[in-house]
Amino acid sequence: MSALKLTVLQETLSWMDGAANLRHFDEVLQGMTGRDVILLPEMFTTGFAMEAAASSLPQDQVVAWLHGHAKALNALVGGSAAIQSDQGAVNRFLLVEPDGTLHQYDKRHLFRMASEHQHYVPGETREVFHWRGWRILPQICYDLRFPVFSRNQNDYDLALYVANWPAPRALHWQALLLARAIENQAYVAGCNRVGSDGNQHQYSGDSRIISPQGEILAAAEPFARARLDAELSLEALQDYRERFPAWRDADEYTLK
Repeated sequence: MSALKLTVLQETLSWMDGAANLRHFDEVLQGMTGRDVILLPEMFTTGFAMEAAASSLPQDQVVAWLHGHAKALNALVGGSAAIQSDQGAVNRFLLVEPDGTLHQYDKRHLFRMASEHQHYVPGETREVFHWRGWRILPQICYDLRFPVFSRNQNDYDLALYVANWPAPRALHWQALLLARAIENQAYVAGCNRVGSDGNQHQYSGDSRIISPQGEILAAAEPFARARLDAELSLEALQDYRERFPAWRDADEYTLK
């Protein structure tokens, strides 16, 4: 059965400097071969800036950059960025395959405590895509607090969360990632940034990769740049779901 080699990059970000961030990740990604998925943080081109809605790099440029690395590394490469769309500014998770195939998801839950909902347009749909035999659900930061939106409908195997999640609420981040993995019987990867931003918010990272049973397969040291690697087993996931089919007793619901 299919194994998936996943890498999570817990990195610092330059505030509102797209070119500097792309140069930084050019260095970080250099020679990172032999992986299937490589994950960058939320708003990896700017940091979590409301100003980015008006001065973000164009999507074509960001996608072309991601594609260049995806092709060179033969991996799916992705992270979220502030993007100007036809509907307005969005916080968009962009994931690009080596052949240039693009998967995207617009952040549904906008962080009102930072007035994100006043600067960005919320996404309307929950997205799941297929990559190398895996069904993958992309989510962004504040989405983590809303379990109904990420409820596994027997339609995904791995949930990817990218974030700029501040250090004072690090315990929430850690606990909710663990809960999402256990309740959805799915692998979960959380990629958070470190360092400080232009608003002087501190980020501890605490990135991690978690098994469907809640085992932490890889965890980053807080407040430090880090690379996390894990190999995920689809066979082990399917075997666990068959032996412990809690998903069969999940409540039916309609998401509005």
